[in-house]
Amino acid sequence: MSYLEEEKWIRLDNASKLFPSTFSPADTKVFRSVCELNEPVDPAILQKALDITLETFPLYRTVLRRGMFWYYLEYSGIKPVVTEEFQAVCAPIYLGHKRNLLFRVSYYRHRINLEVFHVLSDGTGAFLFLRALVCNYLAVRQDSGSPGIPAPFKKVSVSERMDDSFERHYTGDRLHEKRDVTRPRSGVRAYRCGGTRLPENRIALIDGAMSVKAVLEQAHSYNTTLTVFISALLVYSIGREMPVRRRGRPIVLSVPINLRQYFDSATVRNFFSTMNVPYDSRGGVPDLAAVIGILSEGFKDELTESRLAGKLDRFMRLSQNPLVRIMPLPLKNLFLKIGARHADRRISAVISNIGRVEMPREFEDSIRQFSACVGGRYIKLTLGTYRDRLVVSFTSPFRETNVQRRFFRLLSDMGIDIEISSNL
Repeated sequence: MSYLEEEKWIRLDNASKLFPSTFSPADTKVFRSVCELNEPVDPAILQKALDITLETFPLYRTVLRRGMFWYYLEYSGIKPVVTEEFQAVCAPIYLGHKRNLLFRVSYYRHRINLEVFHVLSDGTGAFLFLRALVCNYLAVRQDSGSPGIPAPFKKVSVSERMDDSFERHYTGDRLHEKRDVTRPRSGVRAYRCGGTRLPENRIALIDGAMSVKAVLEQAHSYNTTLTVFISALLVYSIGREMPVRRRGRPIVLSVPINLRQYFDSATVRNFFSTMNVPYDSRGGVPDLAAVIGILSEGFKDELTESRLAGKLDRFMRLSQNPLVRIMPLPLKNLFLKIGARHADRRISAVISNIGRVEMPREFEDSIRQFSACVGGRYIKLTLGTYRDRLVVSFTSPFRETNVQRRFFRLLSDMGIDIEISSNL
């Protein structure tokens, strides 16, 4: 009997409570993780690998149900079926009225796609599932022995992978005096790129693959990190495309933070926070070095354990409020939608770094690259690194690609070779 068959149902973690209330056809709350192999995908082997992977990831065998006060996950015997890719990137998964699994696995030529509704997991947790799926696929294909999940999670129990780490690390009221709980600055409405929306709520995806070493050399020449360097290129590109009359609005990057780096957790569920890093555009964007300097300070201020702990506690206190807990679900949905719409107005773009993806040595040469992307109502950029290959993935709901073109041209002018692919 599996973990979920014993439990029957499971509460949503604190971040997951937001997504069923705030998703829409234009913002599906779906993200895609991709592994590109060096040979075409065999769908029969991929299906077998998926069946094996689900044995160690019972969370992915759940459906979303409505309760009186909150949504919750319920075990399901639905068997997921691998399909050849036929839907738009990050197409809706949760449909509200339909009892279906909250992820899908598809393939196209050399590519394995995992798309997940954010209720199940954040990007880090989804990539663990994808890595396990690819390991199992290659193990079966190569007949290389016992399949399994990749290190460092081989010794992690199912209950640890199912952990609600928000709840476990929430301190309540007892430590607030000792923690940095400074409230975020109440900024004005951020600048947002506009354009002609694609039909049927589709998103434009542009991938740029390049050498990690070459980009790191450029980042180190500015004495900064890869994430800050790419963030600065994005802000600089947005600033250069911004109409002069709109320079009164700040350019604000929203950056998801993997809390597993700061708190003890091996969960595959959601365990992240976000920080907003602003750039004052009133003086334009004079040069890249100036943008890097400002963003470096913004990242440094936000990425402290005390500030992250304070954010985690504030985030948890809302759902622990007695009045919120007894509020009927339809009323919760209304307030969460209003709150999400207000928060969105303070964001220009999102940048997320999934980090370096590590795979077992026996499988490394079978894999070309990893990448990820997220759907939504504005520009989002996601970084994925595998060996010496960095993939920068842009998603946008607009036909216009001025910002993306300027961004990649900046890198190209630095002497970096870039391989561009797109669904446009």
